[in-house]
Amino acid sequence: MTLLLSRSDISGLMGPADYLAAVETGFRAAEEGKASSPAPMALAGEGGTFHAKGASLGLERLRVALKLNGNFPDNEAGLPTIQGAILLCDGGNGALLAVMDSIEVTLRRTAAASALAARFLARPDSRSVLVCGCGMQALAQLEALAQLLPLRRCFAWDRDFERSKALARAALGLGMAAEPVADLDSVAPASDVIVTCTTAREPFLGPGQVGPGCFIAAVGADSPEKSEIHPELMGKSRIVVDRLEQCLDMGDLRHAVRAGTVRPDQVHASLGALVTGAAEGRTRDDEIFVFDSTGTALQDVAAASAIYDRACRRSGFEAFAFASDCHRDRH
Repeated sequence: MTLLLSRSDISGLMGPADYLAAVETGFRAAEEGKASSPAPMALAGEGGTFHAKGASLGLERLRVALKLNGNFPDNEAGLPTIQGAILLCDGGNGALLAVMDSIEVTLRRTAAASALAARFLARPDSRSVLVCGCGMQALAQLEALAQLLPLRRCFAWDRDFERSKALARAALGLGMAAEPVADLDSVAPASDVIVTCTTAREPFLGPGQVGPGCFIAAVGADSPEKSEIHPELMGKSRIVVDRLEQCLDMGDLRHAVRAGTVRPDQVHASLGALVTGAAEGRTRDDEIFVFDSTGTALQDVAAASAIYDRACRRSGFEAFAFASDCHRDRH
């Protein structure tokens, strides 16, 4: 039986802590040789790009996931920037286990990777967070980080000030004092954590804007054309990547290497190496860390597998009502 899972189905199955556990499992498995992922594929659309990412995860049973996402930053009102679907298959017999909407999974697994990196790289007493880019990803980032850090104050910055105000209101609901800001320079130096989740094609965060000990989750640069972190700031920071080859191809690391401020061999570690203990995280309070997060299929297959298992275990889950008709006529 193939499960068909909508975004609302998925949102009722997993919370931030669940995604954190799933993503940690994926990165650990990759380091231990139990997961693999080829390079993603990009297909040009009109006004956006489609990304296809696939990975396998072999724990109790081999699972394979393929995600196709459309990324259209200037989408018309009512349509999300990122949307698509994930196919989850049994790696032992090829059976299609689930077709699931990718929006919630992409949002949450991306935020979970930032939170996982923060566990090793942010100062444990971090109280203030600046979120640059106040779209759908922003709140997911706040919710994930709030699970691990004692965040008490949030600054929200976006080129659309109405979005900044909306995120500030949402942050109040998480128990944080929140302020929408129009001037990045006034708040960035005092922020313990900075999340950049914009669609920027030119870097906007530089070395003069970041204080000692800051942890930066650089999330927005998920294609070669995008850039958020100035190469000079990358050169003055310790860099952790989700996947080195991918960050060299499409992350902020790509632009820093091309600018000559960072060499690939200067990258401190991968997130998987931190998870397994093969590399150490923060050792001094004054270190500036950048987590270059381009989004990997390892996160997708780990999250999708966890979602599928929860759906199967949940008695009376709505998907079963219509999933039984899926592939009834397959040969």
